[in-house]
Amino acid sequence: MDTPWTDLDRPPLRALPLRRALVGDGLWSRLDLVATTGSTNADLLADADAPDGAVLVADHQAAGRGRLGRVWSAPPRAGLAISVLLRPRRSVADWSLLPLVTGLAVVDAMGALGVSARLKWPNDVLVEGPDRPGKVCGILAEVREERVVLGAGINVSLRTDELPVDTATSLVLAGARSHDRDTVLRRYLRALRTRVDAWAAGESPLADYRALSATIGQDVRAHLPDGSALEALAVDVDDDGRLVVEGSDGARTSLSAADVVHLRRR
Repeated sequence: MDTPWTDLDRPPLRALPLRRALVGDGLWSRLDLVATTGSTNADLLADADAPDGAVLVADHQAAGRGRLGRVWSAPPRAGLAISVLLRPRRSVADWSLLPLVTGLAVVDAMGALGVSARLKWPNDVLVEGPDRPGKVCGILAEVREERVVLGAGINVSLRTDELPVDTATSLVLAGARSHDRDTVLRRYLRALRTRVDAWAAGESPLADYRALSATIGQDVRAHLPDGSALEALAVDVDDDGRLVVEGSDGARTSLSAADVVHLRRR
């Protein structure tokens, strides 16, 4: 039977030290850790009384979701499923930038662990090498009335044979200085607090996002929600966080939702 103690390389998260490090003092209001759940995003969204700054982390997420309803999964304690609930005071029109803010926080945390990462619009964090290129994190932001939940799934210690797709990677495969999940969680939540506070104070994340974008400058194929596809050159991310693409005729289109495939590297 799989228990927290059968795989000594993958211990459970340590609740008390994490709460001491991350709750209060301008950081987060609440930190709950669970051994397993269906979806940390769904759990926080269902908690109507959850305060601003509530954090939920699962050792194992049995029914994690990515964009467009995709399943996101990892072996128990091989990754981090993290959801943060915010009740922002900024206009709802500005909330569209929060997935970008989240991506920047993941890149910040990766950098502190010695891993260079970039951002694939709209919700992927990519390691570009040299040890193991691929997707190391996916982001899913969901809004319910006056609150938004920012979900991040970070692959921490997955081995090659455990990766869900060939284009994925993990921190251990990318040569991170640490793949201790407590350390990764602390790095990420501190980086996210800094990035969210800057956004709440009116700062734009767009300059940083553009500088770290792996999509701008790429020829892309955008699969749109209506089932159609558009091939064009990605030229920018606009002030609302939409991807701006330019067709062969020079016409520009802003995409708010699409599944983007990079057709070539810069």
